[in-house]
Amino acid sequence: MIAQERLLSPRRERAGAAQANLSRTEPIVPFSHAATSMGGRLVIHLDADSERRREGGRATAEAVARIESWAARLTRHSSTSDLSILNADPADEVSVRPTLAAALRAGRIATESSEGLTDITLLDARLAAEGANGGQPGAVPEAGASRAFDWSIAPGRHGSGIVRRPPGLRFDLDGVGKGWIADRALRFLAAWPSVVIDADGDLAIRCAAGRTWEVAVDDPRAPDTSLAVLRLTATHGVPGRWGVATSGISIHRWTVDGQARHHLIDPRSGLPAVTDVIQATVVASSALRAETLAKAAVIAGSWAGLALLERARVQGAVILTDRGDVLAPPQTLALLGN
Repeated sequence: MIAQERLLSPRRERAGAAQANLSRTEPIVPFSHAATSMGGRLVIHLDADSERRREGGRATAEAVARIESWAARLTRHSSTSDLSILNADPADEVSVRPTLAAALRAGRIATESSEGLTDITLLDARLAAEGANGGQPGAVPEAGASRAFDWSIAPGRHGSGIVRRPPGLRFDLDGVGKGWIADRALRFLAAWPSVVIDADGDLAIRCAAGRTWEVAVDDPRAPDTSLAVLRLTATHGVPGRWGVATSGISIHRWTVDGQARHHLIDPRSGLPAVTDVIQATVVASSALRAETLAKAAVIAGSWAGLALLERARVQGAVILTDRGDVLAPPQTLALLGN
């Protein structure tokens, strides 16, 4: 996913997908480290004063190395990744190593929390939408039914797992994997009270008491404009943690056989979702949860998506429809900057 939300700097200077930030009470001037990772841009921001800049450099370098190691195991774009090895194995019961096992369990949680709309078993449908070799549009899903729950993962030894699935079922972690990695990286940097992990647009955020991160939600209709600014600050002296993610149909688009297609597959049809939502941004308790529910809200459509987000009790959301309406559940008002 290309980032469609960005951190703001004191001078509001745009710097690619992610930027520094502004607190109206006590500005954070972060130490930031950017790298290319996960098929996009990885940025880590630490709230580090001048005395801790060198320490921050070491911490971010170590975090980037961990992230790249995790991502290498979970990508579908390398034939040697753990995920690709699983997908290539014809057996209906396969042992997988701990990192992939943990990410697949996160994918299962994502499916459950999105009421089946975020489905990591749609690799073939995604490839078919792209017109890529290996796509099997006639096989996914069978008889128009989702296969989201047709698999399981049992615990193995030392954190490994045993995947049980119907023959031919293949996995695509994609945004779920990025959200899971962002959350794990945030835990890796537990020694830093205020951190942002921007995993190609999936943000895992921690904020110390008395500090504020501001996140601008980009408007896909016009460059350098925002639909909203979200102010994420600790309350009642308790450090805060959030995930912020944006999903939409204005990016990752192709024309195949004269038909416009996008990357968000509706598991109920196995085809690119037909929806009135152009973009959905969700604020939740983790990057994984925000990514999961943002994608589900787009696939569900505006009113069904808002109802889903209310049932999920998200902290906030901003939805742009194809009519130009900007929708948000009531609790979002507490997060909006002036």
